[in-house]
Amino acid sequence: MKKLIVIMGIATVSIALCAAGIKLHRAYAIADIISDEAAYDMIEKGYRSLSVDEYEKAIADTSVFRLDVRTEEERRADGFIPGTVMIDVQKDDFIEKACEILPKDRTIAVNCRSGRRSKIAAEKLVGLGYDVIELDKGFNAWKDADKPVVIE
Repeated sequence: MKKLIVIMGIATVSIALCAAGIKLHRAYAIADIISDEAAYDMIEKGYRSLSVDEYEKAIADTSVFRLDVRTEEERRADGFIPGTVMIDVQKDDFIEKACEILPKDRTIAVNCRSGRRSKIAAEKLVGLGYDVIELDKGFNAWKDADKPVVIE
């Protein structure tokens, strides 16, 4: 019985180390794009908060899925980053819609207006097993930096 307990303990520690290793690998895989602080965020929080320039470089990769978590009204009034899909994080069905729409095998790039809601969405998505980056200062900072915006 003692051997079984020891073996189970070793297995638990191994699994935890493996999970940490995967997070480290993801952080190092994009180290040329993101800052050290963003890489540490990924390890600590499970997602990476990126500056406008880092975010722009990251979403230039066509495999990255772009997600806007603002309201539809905000999107219509202010525009949006090209190629984003909208799911309002404040709605009760956010998790349900995210699971229906978002691909598990791609990095999800999240943005909102100021960066507050994208962090909330990022935490929820990480909890569902997604690899997530988010625009730290939000869409307002993106617009202030004269990055591309679609207005309908």
